Amino acid sequence: MTLYDAARCPYCARVRIVLAEKGVPYEPVEIDLSNRPSWLYEKNPAGKVPVLEEDTLVLPESAVIMEYLEERYPEPALLPSDPAQRALERLRIDRFDDDLGDDYYAFRRGDENALGERLQTFDPPPYGLAAIAYVPWIIRARDALGLELPAHVDEWLAQLAERPAVREELDVVAAL
Repeated sequence: MTLYDAARCPYCARVRIVLAEKGVPYEPVEIDLSNRPSWLYEKNPAGKVPVLEEDTLVLPESAVIMEYLEERYPEPALLPSDPAQRALERLRIDRFDDDLGDDYYAFRRGDENALGERLQTFDPPPYGLAAIAYVPWIIRARDALGLELPAHVDEWLAQLAERPAVREELDVVAAL
């Protein structure tokens, strides 16, 4: 299994965390996001990472890759067993841009209030695919962009950081 990856990319971080949680070995291929190789567009016409390649399967898009890994490697489970709860977790992932992503990128562009205000009312999901879908941006907001997190978000991140897969991502961001 090969993961076309970029350390600074939070979408790639989602996939790295799931792979670590599942204990799935993979070969990382680091992509320079400032100078994407032309062959990457053959794997994903959008030229974006992450892209997971396994045998003949070439799969882009972090949310899709996370779902694939959950089904392909069901243990440990990162989605609840109850179908309704699974659906709600998937909905939370689907609403990422509305819930956090748009404000994160506005903050990166210089809107000082966008993300801080959003995080005041952010309801952190319990650990699973939804939490994994959100935590890379929270880590980067705090550690790379210097945002002071509200206490409830900081406590949530501290709990998640007890997991080796999340600690590995904290190390990745610290090295950027």
